[in-house]
Amino acid sequence: MVDSKTIDAWRKAPRLNSFATFFEQTASGLGGAPDLSRPEPEMDLLSFDLDCMIFWDTHRRLWGHFDSHYFASIPYRLEEECRLGAAILSFSEKTWARRGRPATIYTLGAGAGTLARALAKLGDGRLKTLNCSPTDGNRVCFFARRGSDDAYFYHGPFFELDDERYEKEETLQPFRDGYDVLFEDTTFQMYGRDRDKQTGFIAPRVSPNGVLVQVQKLTHRDSETYLERERQKDEVFKSRFFSGTQIVEKRRDILDTMFDFQVDLKTTRSALRSYFQYTIVTWNSGNFYTIVSSNSLDSLRDFVGSMVRPAIPSEFCYEQLPHILGNHERNPMLADWAWRPPQSIGGEA
Repeated sequence: MVDSKTIDAWRKAPRLNSFATFFEQTASGLGGAPDLSRPEPEMDLLSFDLDCMIFWDTHRRLWGHFDSHYFASIPYRLEEECRLGAAILSFSEKTWARRGRPATIYTLGAGAGTLARALAKLGDGRLKTLNCSPTDGNRVCFFARRGSDDAYFYHGPFFELDDERYEKEETLQPFRDGYDVLFEDTTFQMYGRDRDKQTGFIAPRVSPNGVLVQVQKLTHRDSETYLERERQKDEVFKSRFFSGTQIVEKRRDILDTMFDFQVDLKTTRSALRSYFQYTIVTWNSGNFYTIVSSNSLDSLRDFVGSMVRPAIPSEFCYEQLPHILGNHERNPMLADWAWRPPQSIGGEA
């Protein structure tokens, strides 16, 4: 249980205060959108995988205002969304088939919940999803294109979803027993640096056979390395979508403050080890990482085995993937990871 002093610190953090106006304006379509072009996935990087293409076709129809800003800001994050979406759907449908009841998915702080809504629509009753956001513009976008009655929204920050609220609120009843997939999307870095307490707050909500998926922006022990990756992000990728003025303004208003709340991979690993036996890095783009954790080795292998190869040019990837971080790096069962081969339209990889 997280103490009241920590909750109070999270409530006073930038996400709910100095950043609130930026997120509200961007989520409401009043600012923050790319002024040069709208991002679209480079499907050749995904080998035109059929599952990823089907996911993208649903995802793009449900976009809110914030999506263009987000996917134009992180190199090849949109391709990673398609890769993750296809894997989460596959993993969740297997969970549904084994249990005979809907799998549960929670996207924590994922804007207007486009991922959650796309999964609920594709799941067609086999999945129930929840997204949370404290930004009213995200709530409006969520319900404007809900996509499915199986997609739910909580209007508030992640730390308000405690045991008492799950018991009291009717819309949270499908999720009382926890989540098969819990996805934290670049949210913790806006509330503080204490990853152990943040992870400890959400870890009990991951079911014993479930997985925690995180997309995090991490610092580096060498500040020059971190800054060079930022330069690459801004000058090589973001410049395709944003003007130089937009890039400078966001760095000044948002990114410089967020840096103070970022942690490195070592700190992230330490926090995850306190709650999960197995952790693996499955994607890297400059200073951004996808990290998957679980207390079930079978579930972790199943989830990662549902992912196609990382869809990112080699010059943006600085990790040998997959990269095992958990407590059992030398476990022989972790030595033979294999990405799912892409499924072409013709049915052949």
